[in-house]
Amino acid sequence: MKKLIEGLHEFQTNYVSTHRALLEELSHGQKPRVLFITCSDSRIVPNLITQTDMGELFIIRNAGNIIPPYGATNGGEGSTIEYAIHALGIEQIIVCGHSECGAMKGLLHLNKLQEDMPLVYDWLKHAEGTRRLVKDNYKNYTDEELLKIAVAENVVTQIENLKTYPLVHSRLHQGKIQIYGWVYNIKTGEVLAYDPISHTYVPPQSQLPEYNATNERYRRLPVTSIWEPVSAA
Repeated sequence: MKKLIEGLHEFQTNYVSTHRALLEELSHGQKPRVLFITCSDSRIVPNLITQTDMGELFIIRNAGNIIPPYGATNGGEGSTIEYAIHALGIEQIIVCGHSECGAMKGLLHLNKLQEDMPLVYDWLKHAEGTRRLVKDNYKNYTDEELLKIAVAENVVTQIENLKTYPLVHSRLHQGKIQIYGWVYNIKTGEVLAYDPISHTYVPPQSQLPEYNATNERYRRLPVTSIWEPVSAA
């Protein structure tokens, strides 16, 4: 607690004093550009990773960056998505998973959680699509490899769940919203983005129109090897 209080003092002394115009603007309302959906893991700091300031990201965090399908639960995820799109006019959504995800570890051994953490067990059942896909389609892999695969595939699963929300479905049809899938490597700080056409992961900058216009070549990493260094040959 002492560290947090000292941090508050530093924030008020150093940040507030040099960002008064921004804070004044934010006091009148928010206009975030991106809905960022990620894990509750303390090692993931969305504003730090993306180098964004207050007011730029609208964030949903929970164990496993899970978005239950529409109608599956009355939790806050659905209402937050609805508010972000309808009230705030957000047109870009990022679903960001990460390496060494404890929720995905639990998902791969789901029955072991039922007695000790029943609420976590119930929550992770919303990612059953990920668990089943990995179990049925990735055989003869080690537990460590399966965890990496589950992280990558779960991002795709949650994107599909997002599309079940009527407002998201409608805006996608109108071309008024874009959804991106990212995975963040805690050890290296690297981020890779999901390419739905090839079912591979690519450098995020390769998905920008101006990048594609240069016809630069870049690596496409299959789900089974996305944790390799991007710069590897």
